[in-house]
Amino acid sequence: MKTTFKKCALTSLIAAGMAVGSAAYASDNGAVKLGLMLPYTGTYTALGEAITNGLELAIAQHGDQLGGRDVQYIKLDSEANPSRAPQNMSRLVRGDNVDFVIGPVHSGVAMGMLRVAQQTGAITIIPNAGLGAATNELCMPNVFRTSFSMWQDSYPMGKVAYEMGHRRVVTITWDYAGGKEDLAGFEEAFTEAGGEIVRQILVPFPNTEFQSYLAQIASDRPDAVYTFFAGGGGVSFVRDYAAAGLKDSIPLLGSGFLTDGNLAAIGEAGEGVMTTLHYAETLDTPQNRAFVEAYQEAYGQMPDTYAVQGYDTGMMLVQAMAAVEGNTSDRERLIEALASVQLDSPRGPLSFSASHHPIQNVYLREIRNGKHEVVGIAHENLEVPDEACRM
Repeated sequence: MKTTFKKCALTSLIAAGMAVGSAAYASDNGAVKLGLMLPYTGTYTALGEAITNGLELAIAQHGDQLGGRDVQYIKLDSEANPSRAPQNMSRLVRGDNVDFVIGPVHSGVAMGMLRVAQQTGAITIIPNAGLGAATNELCMPNVFRTSFSMWQDSYPMGKVAYEMGHRRVVTITWDYAGGKEDLAGFEEAFTEAGGEIVRQILVPFPNTEFQSYLAQIASDRPDAVYTFFAGGGGVSFVRDYAAAGLKDSIPLLGSGFLTDGNLAAIGEAGEGVMTTLHYAETLDTPQNRAFVEAYQEAYGQMPDTYAVQGYDTGMMLVQAMAAVEGNTSDRERLIEALASVQLDSPRGPLSFSASHHPIQNVYLREIRNGKHEVVGIAHENLEVPDEACRM
């Protein structure tokens, strides 16, 4: 979808928001209420905290205000639990009367949130979940994404792999929607260029016993392996791959989430692994250097991709709320201001497509001496396919 969103869709969602009740949104004279629906306990706690840190840093850098109004953070632990998502979202929108909902990190939770966003017209900004449908099949005028889709970070690696001289590749991931969306992006670009997928391996989720699959890869003798695993699964796969003696003979390529946040745990096994992602902590730009310095000063640690996505969510709100002079009552004007945001982000230039998905650079990164060093831009200003979006 390349046209601007249609007035009829926007009008119907504004009406849905009004139907929630006259008290559904905070007064323009009070604090701007930000409802954060992120994981603050459990497996994904670090992601929720990093996004929150980045968001609060961006707003703090602008006097802790949005459009001249103070800010109130209402934090709700999503527990990364999809079954609780509609109830939690409804609580923020109908109970706490927030002006914006920010979340989640988990695609399953996003599905539940999107149902409520459609029913209520609540302005929702997704700071992490890679579910492609959120800004394609399930797109709506009041939903924005400041993160990525699985396709956006994997598609560029397909072209890069072919340009490296690889012609026969094995792909491997967990057998779940996110992993399969990621592989589909890589495989699309790689086969378009003329490459061959020798084998696609789907590992039962969340199994991290990889030995039998590594034996199959060794037997196939591909030119390279492309993989999507994340978290502990990413650590296990990279370490097992190196221990099996494959790293030196069959290069390992992957989505950036294979190694993001995992460098210390992966250790020496990660050296030389190449990934594509829309951010790297070593990006040598004035914007990223300033961000890294400010984040380290505020929180005592290096920022990661999740922190940047939170930061850009905050900067998006700063810019849009300034454009509407703090007026959150005129929902149509506010949504148009959000859609028009353009940022000089730590990750590079950032704007939004007609389906409200980030248009952004995707970088080729190589682990060198325990850091993600940027080799180059794998794809500049990449816009995701959104033909199924009907706004």
